[in-house]
Amino acid sequence: MDRVLNRMRAQQDEMVALLRQMVEIESPSTDKQAVDRLGTFVAGHLRELVSELARAVGGSVKVHRSRTTGDHLQAEFFGSPSGRPTGRSRANKNILLLGHMDTVWDMGTLSVMPFRVARGKAYGPGVYDMKSGIVVALFALRHLIETGVPMPRPVTWLLNADEEIGSPSSRSLTEATARRSIAALVLEPSYGAKGALKTSRKGTGEYRIHVQGRAAHAGLDPEKGASAINELSRQLIFLQHIADTKRGITLNPGVIVGGTRTNVVAATAEASIDVRIRHLADGPRVDKLLRGLRPHDRRTRLRITGGMNRPPFEVTPEGAELFNRARDLARPLGISLEQAAVGGGSDGNFTAALGVPTLDGLGGVGDGAHASHEHIVISELPRRAALLAHLLANLASED
Repeated sequence: MDRVLNRMRAQQDEMVALLRQMVEIESPSTDKQAVDRLGTFVAGHLRELVSELARAVGGSVKVHRSRTTGDHLQAEFFGSPSGRPTGRSRANKNILLLGHMDTVWDMGTLSVMPFRVARGKAYGPGVYDMKSGIVVALFALRHLIETGVPMPRPVTWLLNADEEIGSPSSRSLTEATARRSIAALVLEPSYGAKGALKTSRKGTGEYRIHVQGRAAHAGLDPEKGASAINELSRQLIFLQHIADTKRGITLNPGVIVGGTRTNVVAATAEASIDVRIRHLADGPRVDKLLRGLRPHDRRTRLRITGGMNRPPFEVTPEGAELFNRARDLARPLGISLEQAAVGGGSDGNFTAALGVPTLDGLGGVGDGAHASHEHIVISELPRRAALLAHLLANLASED
């Protein structure tokens, strides 16, 4: 048996215990105090790792303060005795680990969806997306540090507090760090029952169509009104002509509001539109079409807000080579690693769009992201930690 995997399996109960602690620190994106409590907890574990590493080469933990979201964490694990990379031209590049601490679950969810273990699975809000990924990385790094595996290349780990709401305050930090990186390893959950890695993702955007109409009494003089709801309905039908499933372009009106009472011609209406694209070139085209919408009823007015948030994470030769490397390292662990293209976005979209080879889905294996049955397969935690440890060591030793 692989020695790293054997060591990780001996620590499985410890992994589950730590995962439980993190799940029970609820951390919704929109509650700064809550997500900062988890940040403080995780920062403590990172400082323990840095303290251990400092005996040999050194490291640091930094908190990036944010007024609008939770604070973000940055841990540096230096890759040479001087604390700075040395050697050939590519040696000034680090390895970037990416993850997030926030979840989509509101405070109080634990009361109806508590952490529990049943039939080899761990359940709870955020257990799959993506607190198990944090556990995997902590144990992988701890193994490398405690066993003295040579790490001539530094590792930077960014953990943000706003990924689930589009990374508004952490995106610039992620992109700046990615530009100094040889590769980005994203600790989001894997895909499907076989734990596939995500080697491409759709780009994401959110637009809002605001319609201003004219109110009138629906019974006495409806002809004096201009229904914002009717106008919005016609616009939403037109959106289906913009969609192109063969090219991976989808537009979903997920939230619609409008009107005040049934006997009043609606003066206002609004729809929030989720936009997904597979190819970078489609972003400007879809944006132009949406911003070029014109009212059918000239008595109404349209206003389009929002835009594309994450660029698509497209397949590249460098990304394919990185996946092949991970697949080869996975075989001795008993993992037949597969890859998948998915529609959801992550911070890996930002790194891939910068040309940085990116592997996503290195976190937990399970199902139910953002759903009440969210869970991970406990026995996969040691294997994912072992895979990440091997991958980090392999990349760190590369010239």
